[in-house]
Amino acid sequence: MASPNADATFEPMTPHVSRSDGQTWLGHPRQLARLFSVEAWERFGFYGLRALLVLYLTNHFLLSDHESNGIVGGYLSLAYLTPVVGGWVADRYLGSKRSVKFGAIMMSLGYLLLCFGGQPAKPLATFDGQSHAVHDVATGGTTHQYIDGADGKPLLIHGLADGSVQLVATGGAVTRTLAPGALVSGADRPKFYVGLMLLGLSIVAVGNGLFKPNISTVVGTLYPRGDPRRDAGFTIFYWGINLGSMGSQTLCPLFVSAFGWWAGFLLVAVGMAFAYVLMRFDGGRLDGYGEPPVSDGKDRAPWVYAIALAVVPLVFLVLLNVMDAPEATGSGVIGYLAALPFLGKVLMATFAAAVIGIPIWSYRVGTRVEAQMMLAAVVLVVFNVAFWTLFEQAASSLTLFADRSTTLELFGIPISAAQTQNFNSITIVIFAPIMSWVWTALARKGWEPSIPVKFGLALVLVGLGFVLLASSGHFAAGPVFRVSLWWLVATYFLHSIAELLISPVGLSMITKLSIARVVGLMMGVWFLSMSVAEYLAGAIAQAASVQTVGGQVTNAELGLRTYLSSFQTGGISTIVVGLVLLALTPVIKRLMHGVR
Repeated sequence: MASPNADATFEPMTPHVSRSDGQTWLGHPRQLARLFSVEAWERFGFYGLRALLVLYLTNHFLLSDHESNGIVGGYLSLAYLTPVVGGWVADRYLGSKRSVKFGAIMMSLGYLLLCFGGQPAKPLATFDGQSHAVHDVATGGTTHQYIDGADGKPLLIHGLADGSVQLVATGGAVTRTLAPGALVSGADRPKFYVGLMLLGLSIVAVGNGLFKPNISTVVGTLYPRGDPRRDAGFTIFYWGINLGSMGSQTLCPLFVSAFGWWAGFLLVAVGMAFAYVLMRFDGGRLDGYGEPPVSDGKDRAPWVYAIALAVVPLVFLVLLNVMDAPEATGSGVIGYLAALPFLGKVLMATFAAAVIGIPIWSYRVGTRVEAQMMLAAVVLVVFNVAFWTLFEQAASSLTLFADRSTTLELFGIPISAAQTQNFNSITIVIFAPIMSWVWTALARKGWEPSIPVKFGLALVLVGLGFVLLASSGHFAAGPVFRVSLWWLVATYFLHSIAELLISPVGLSMITKLSIARVVGLMMGVWFLSMSVAEYLAGAIAQAASVQTVGGQVTNAELGLRTYLSSFQTGGISTIVVGLVLLALTPVIKRLMHGVR
């Protein structure tokens, strides 16, 4: 996801900053060029990690799909939750510029720690209370897993489509069949390096909270109120997001293939270091922009830095809790909520309080029109969660699906599973100008769809993408049970068009519908909705978990069927949600009182 919506923030105009010195770049204040480059390098790091993370967890540490998807969802959830606090810290104490610099240092350090993963984990298979070392043997381009039998001779681990597992002797005789669930995959992995990985992610999440909401704020200070170049300036700025993501999602997997996991993470660490250098050594070009607020003369920055570092262990414990959380065994909504790890409980409770409490508060303190507009905003925020929950499967289940169940080649050229996330960025770069032209043309004729219609269509399209992908199973055959990668290309195309329907209007919708004095609070709720969506995306991916041994799927047919069944269920459900929103559009439009 490399879009304005998910990576933007509301930038209040502050009276204590200076304005442009008159020199321009592409018709904009020249400082925009430097901030454009800073954002490109920061997004290079963020999306590079996003492309590699789930594959790193499953293939290097040999964590189960359930654990890996939980970590990915938890990390990305925190990456969207911490900016809610980071923006407030900058407004009150640090100023935007210092927040960006310190956040960049933390993120670069976090990425660097990920380079130290130790030796790959050693796979284990456990049944009958005993653990057996697993040996990988590659034959004919396919990797098979063996354990040593009681007589010391190798036994092939052969998964069946019903989830059971056969142990097959060299001659082809089945020595034993284990019932579904009887064989448990595990690994001998150094806890130190797992902890170091979680620590690195924790540092990145906290640093992102200081960086992400404030780089956009600095851009906003380049323009005086009413400057007609402002929207165009942010459009240029967001091109940096797509350029950075395209670069890292292309290069990082190549470095991993050529040198190892450490090289991919080193690349994102260096990219983040470039972002810091551009902010730190600006030659005075950013003097007066994003400065600390006027205070009593006391510099509280050291205390803020110390508190930020002190938060890292707390985030570490949250990620550890997410990783170790057992699969939900309760029934119904209450059972599911009771089984949630700490992060899930906090997010759900906070979001529920916001979507219930804010409309009630609005009716008490605002006018009838203001209260209705706030209610419309909250309703759309809830539907926003549904969209990103499915869309963000790109960081987890879709990448694992690409790795395990697709041909991984286009036009005869092999690509890696991590590089498939680039399909989204490429589509956005190509079609964003086209969609902008379409909306402009429709607006001239008064035909441009309303905000609820765009949201509803986005939900339908993202659901259709998964339903389309689910139909690919009819074209898969044994023994490999892999589908053409073009099915995933088509899915990403639909998802990207859907993103262009919802992304450009989300934050704008919040600023238009919110009561003026609580716009900042509603922006926080918007980021909270993204955080909830990222967490739920991880939970949905956990439901699509596939049985593996040593990082390899035990049965390709069962793995493909599991993925496609989950995609179909999620796709149909989201289409229904989108149709419900379209049906509610007349009601929501009345609540919006003419806002488009």
